[in-house]
Amino acid sequence: MYRQGDVLIVPVEESAVPGVVGALPPQPRDPRGRMVLALGEVTGHAHAVVGPGELRREAGPFAAAWLRLPEGGRVVHEEHAVIALPKGWYRVVRQREYTPGAVRVVAD
Repeated sequence: MYRQGDVLIVPVEESAVPGVVGALPPQPRDPRGRMVLALGEVTGHAHAVVGPGELRREAGPFAAAWLRLPEGGRVVHEEHAVIALPKGWYRVVRQREYTPGAVRVVAD
């Protein structure tokens, strides 16, 4: 597993990727050509992946995203060290926090 700030990246065997993921549309890349895993609401900084591949998101604020890296890639962020990811599939999960009366995605 890999963690960068409030983003958890979990390697997944291709056979364990749910079939519905193939029907999800690939997410567009940002103007810098990156696949954005999470955008900081406070800072505007992004947890993003550089390299060939695709990112697909399930609907909903707590739903997972699925990342396919056929050649590997690098997770980058303005305030964190770069993380090298080997080729493969990954499930991307945003950290959540509990506050009385609500569960929410952590704001970066």
